[in-house]
Amino acid sequence: MSPATMPHSVPLPDLPRLPRRLRAAAPTWTETTDVCVIGSGVAGLTCALNLRRAGFHVTVVTKVRIDDGSTRWAQGGVAAVLDPVDTPEAHARDTQIAGVGLCDPAAVDVTVTEGPARIADLIHLGTEFDRHPDGSLQLTREGGHRARRIVHAGGDATGAEIQRALHAAVLRDPWIRIIEHAMVLDLLTDAKGHTAGVSLHILGEGVEHGVGGVEARAVVLATGGLGQIFQSTTNPSVSIGDGVALALRAGATVTDLEFVQFHPTALFLEGIGGDRQPLITEAIRGEGAHLRDFSGDRFMVGAHELAELAPRDVVAKAATARMRAEGQSHVWLDARHLGKDMLETRFPTVTSSCRALGIDPVVDMIPVAPAAHYSSGGVRTDLFGRTSVPGLYAAGEAACTGLHGANRLASNSLLEALVFAQRIADDLAEHKPSPGAAEAPEGEGDVCSTTSRAPIQEAMTAGAGVLRSEASLEGTAESLTALGDNVSGRPRPATWEATNLLTVATAVTAAAHRRRETRGSHWREDHPEAEADWLGHLSLSISADGELETTWEPIA
Repeated sequence: MSPATMPHSVPLPDLPRLPRRLRAAAPTWTETTDVCVIGSGVAGLTCALNLRRAGFHVTVVTKVRIDDGSTRWAQGGVAAVLDPVDTPEAHARDTQIAGVGLCDPAAVDVTVTEGPARIADLIHLGTEFDRHPDGSLQLTREGGHRARRIVHAGGDATGAEIQRALHAAVLRDPWIRIIEHAMVLDLLTDAKGHTAGVSLHILGEGVEHGVGGVEARAVVLATGGLGQIFQSTTNPSVSIGDGVALALRAGATVTDLEFVQFHPTALFLEGIGGDRQPLITEAIRGEGAHLRDFSGDRFMVGAHELAELAPRDVVAKAATARMRAEGQSHVWLDARHLGKDMLETRFPTVTSSCRALGIDPVVDMIPVAPAAHYSSGGVRTDLFGRTSVPGLYAAGEAACTGLHGANRLASNSLLEALVFAQRIADDLAEHKPSPGAAEAPEGEGDVCSTTSRAPIQEAMTAGAGVLRSEASLEGTAESLTALGDNVSGRPRPATWEATNLLTVATAVTAAAHRRRETRGSHWREDHPEAEADWLGHLSLSISADGELETTWEPIA
């Protein structure tokens, strides 16, 4: 369906022209593999291990070190139906309620039904989830779940334990090649337009000698999120949306980018800022912690039937509204009544993070505020992780499988990564794509100035953050366009990252401007209600001349 048939369509504001490739030196080296996996979190490493079981040689490329992505920071756990009184249908229903009408039922079905087997796979690899004295798995609740179905490890260190187990398994396999400290630049294709590998730069090697290529039959994008387009985020510094930017330059479709989930309880303290805001896991509210305003009132009571365990968009909006009303920069999380033993045993990460900043949750309330946390949208895929570019796959937060809809249900992210990493390996094993000769990309490409990063984050936070409106988004678009006019930077990691940030920020702004309603994690102050006309998906792509194009796909 063309953009002209979009509900309540209004012209997009002026947006920067986006490059179809990054400017970079010619590759000076090449290596060959069967499948190249970009990213080393739960999606990337699980996919690599599954591909090896299918008989492929695998190269994993990661921007910093193998454990420096978002996975190790995941606190809450993995959602899966493991209790005999729970059902996949109940898990699906909770997922669809959180997704506010935009979840793909087929993606939900395969995720909730295949999820328990993927948890078993993790346990077989050596992941040590928390258990009761009788050996049964401990299960907890998080926001939006109406049953205890969250498995966790180390109390609130689930991601770290999963990353440890996956890392160890990868190291045991000599046919998985790891390239650390490498930034992937662009997709390589053959004469038929099929994926043939990627170009990349080994960080610290110097532009002239660091640029090379990994030729492969297929490429899997598992690059994680895009939280770094905002000033305040729970994501690590590497999470700048590299995979989404690469996919857009390669001609792939991205979907649902307006739905950026802001976690309602990031630790707030004046001046802590920096690359990553410490997360106060939702599981602490699952165990009974309360949110309070500066008057001491539990403002979520009466705001939603689940109170503090409402879906994250509901809690983030309520917290932001209360902060505005009181003229405060945060609200309070009160866990004091949980007691010292519970806090130190069940939530050691939260407790130590707080105490390192002078807050003792045993006796003090914790200052919290919403921060960019998770992108429910990403590179559009089918049920086997295939994108619109032949041979290019996506998994994890970089992908939009259709599971999350307008808002991710808590702890469904690790589950989605596990399920679709397996499905990608199954698809490649069945079809075994033939390798093609990579062709040299056309054109010189562009890069932004290194001074663009902070202004991009400021513009996105001011106009495209938790609260959005037509006026605020147009202000953001104006700032991004001015920054996009500055393409004077020389090719190097800082300018490549700035260019990726600008590309992703532009796409998020365009989608948020198009969707003139409030739904899930997308909150338009000038259109405060969800509207039936907007029951559908916004997809974006970059035209040959660098224009961002949007298409509307209604749900029947």
